[in-house]
Formats: sequence, structure tokens, C-alpha cells
Amino acid sequence: MSRSPLYPVVLLLIAMASLQGGAALAKTLFPAVGAQGTAALRLVFSALILLPILQPWRLKLDARGWRDVALYGLTLGGMNLMFYMALRTVPLGVAVALEFTGPFAVAVLTSRRLGDFAWIALAAAGLLALIPHGASLSRLDPVGVAYALAAGLCWALYIVFGQRAGLRHGSRTVALAAGIAALGVLPFGLAHAGAAALFAPGLLPWAIAVAVLSSALPYALEMQVLQRLPARAFGTLLSLEPVFGALSGLLFLGETLSLRQWLAVAAIVIASAGITASSRRRG
Repeated sequence: MSRSPLYPVVLLLIAMASLQGGAALAKTLFPAVGAQGTAALRLVFSALILLPILQPWRLKLDARGWRDVALYGLTLGGMNLMFYMALRTVPLGVAVALEFTGPFAVAVLTSRRLGDFAWIALAAAGLLALIPHGASLSRLDPVGVAYALAAGLCWALYIVFGQRAGLRHGSRTVALAAGIAALGVLPFGLAHAGAAALFAPGLLPWAIAVAVLSSALPYALEMQVLQRLPARAFGTLLSLEPVFGALSGLLFLGETLSLRQWLAVAAIVIASAGITASSRRRG
């Protein structure tokens, strides 16, 4: 199964479902520790889970390797923090759609064939339909939108640096990057919520669940995917992320989808299938 061309696609689907389910759960922690505290908890416990499993201390990194992993970790931390800051005022499905501008840009910048651009255009049309228009758009918080777009920039850099680190140094780098991300975001969480609230015993089981669903599982799976798919295919397949965000909002937060949004979901799914088939034929 691991040699099948569909294997990385299945891994990525599992990662996206886990990530968005974890995001819906994480939003319930905002009243207790805020977006900053939730991001810090997610990354700290993710690192604590991944470090003993992947044992990154076995890596032998030179200066270039440490630079790759440090950039990977910093962009991972920035992506988490900015996304949760956006979720304070922007609905989950919209925030994910805006954040996707990052991997979408990677797909555009690394595409060379006309057929790729057709699939990308279809995915873009679906994303535009998912984002509110007219009066609904005017009600979006501009600061939240800015945070979501900043998360998208971090996401694009995460794809680039994560693929570089994974291809050169293997999957152990995801644990080291998670540790760097946690160290970078933890001060923001402590400054906002305080140590007592952040590590309250009653909050820890939920924080661990968020870490597993939103970081430990999806990022470990994505590292495997990054080693098996080109950045173009990976970036375009991630167009499914808003779909999983919308479905998570529907299932866990009571957010309903309009007919236009369901059509957008269908367009994004078709585009993702098309870019995957194109990638397989070239492989």
C-alpha cells in the first residue's frame, strides 16, 4: 500500500480531517486561555508527543540542516498562532479558505503545464464561492482576515521549508520543528493567559486532544506526504482543506452550508482529483 500512488493522498485526507476536527475543538478553549494560549498548548503538547516517538536527537545536522529545520519550525509556529488569532472573529470555513491562499500560491508558482492551471482555476473558483460575498463579506472582521492571510503566508513557507527539511533529513525533523514552534509561541500564550490558567489540570486533557488531532497526527502524516508528492500537487490537494473546515463547522459548530457553498465544495474536490491524476500520469 505504501508504494501505491494513492497512499500519500489517503494520508493527506486523514491529516486534513484530523486538523479541522481539532480546530473546531480548539475554539472551545478560547474562553479559558485565548487564541494565543490555545496555540501554545497545541504546539507544546504536540512536541511532547512527537519528540519521544520520532527521537530527533538521532539526527546529525550541519549548519545548513539546522537552518532548514529552524525555518520549518518557525513557520509552523507562525501558521498556528496566526490561524487561531483569525478564528477569534472569523468563521472556521472562511478562515481556512483565506489561509489556503498560501498553498494555493505554491501551486500556482510551481506549475508549468496548461492543464495544471485549469485545475488550479477550478479550485480558485470554488474557494471564491466559499468566501462570503456582498453584505456577508462586509461583516467580516478585517483584523481577523489579515490574521488568516498571514497564516496563509506561513503555510506557504511551511510547505517549502517542510519539504526541504523532510527530503534532506527525514521525517524526524517534524518533531524537532514542533519543539522549535512550541518555544516560539509559548511566550505569547504565557503573556496572554498566565502559567496558572494555561496549565490548569482540568484543561490538560482537552489540550492534549487538540494537540493530537491538530498537530501531532496531521503534521506527522504531512511529512510523509511531502516526501512522496511534488510541492505543486501537495499545494493543490490542500484545496480540500476548506472543505474539511466547512464540514467540521457543520458537524461540530452548527454552521450550515448554502447550495453555492456545496457547489464550491464539489468544484474543489474535482480540481484536487484532477491535479492528482495529472501528477500520477507524469510520475
